[in-house]
Amino acid sequence: MAAVFIAKLYQPTPRRALFHTPTVATLSDLSFKNRIFMAAYRYRRLDPVPFTVPRRPLSSARVALVSTGAVHLPEQVPFDELFKGGDFSFREIPGDVDVSRLRVAHKSDAFDQAGFLEDRNLGFPLDRLREMAARGEIGSLSGRHLSFMGSITAPGRLISETAPAAAELLAGDGVDVAILVPL
Repeated sequence: MAAVFIAKLYQPTPRRALFHTPTVATLSDLSFKNRIFMAAYRYRRLDPVPFTVPRRPLSSARVALVSTGAVHLPEQVPFDELFKGGDFSFREIPGDVDVSRLRVAHKSDAFDQAGFLEDRNLGFPLDRLREMAARGEIGSLSGRHLSFMGSITAPGRLISETAPAAAELLAGDGVDVAILVPL
C-alpha cells in the first residue's frame, strides 16, 4: 500500500511525462570538495528509526508535506544559507498555495535546482496530493505544510527546539501522516 502511495505521489506532470528522467546522481557526480566532505562527515545514527504506524487508513487520513528543500513563499524570509551549521528554522506553507509561487533557498553546489524550478511538484508535490484527495486515496490535506533547510550539519537545536515545535503544530492541525520530501 505505501509503495503504491509513493509511486502515485511522484507521477510526473503531463508536460514532464514526455521526457526521460535521468538516473539518480551518485557520489562520483559530486565535486571533489563535496566527496571529501561526505566521506568525512559524522552522520548521526538513529536507532531505532522513529516511525509510527498511522492510526487510520490513508483513505481517511489527514496528510501534510514536510520538505527539507528550503521551500518558501516570495513574501517569506528565505532560509539563511550562511547560518553556521545550517538554518534550523522552518516555514509554514499554506495548504491552498499555488505551487508555482514557491521558491527554493537551498544553496549547494551538490543540489541542482533545475528540476524543481521546472516543476515545483518534484520538491513539494502538493498538486499530486490534491489529486489523490480528490480521488479519495487520502482523506484530506492539512491546511498548512512545513519546509526546513536541508544539509543541517549541526542539528542540535533542530532536534531539541524546532522539530518538536513543528510536530506540535501538525498534531494541532489533526495531521495523521506527514510525508517527508527530502531535497
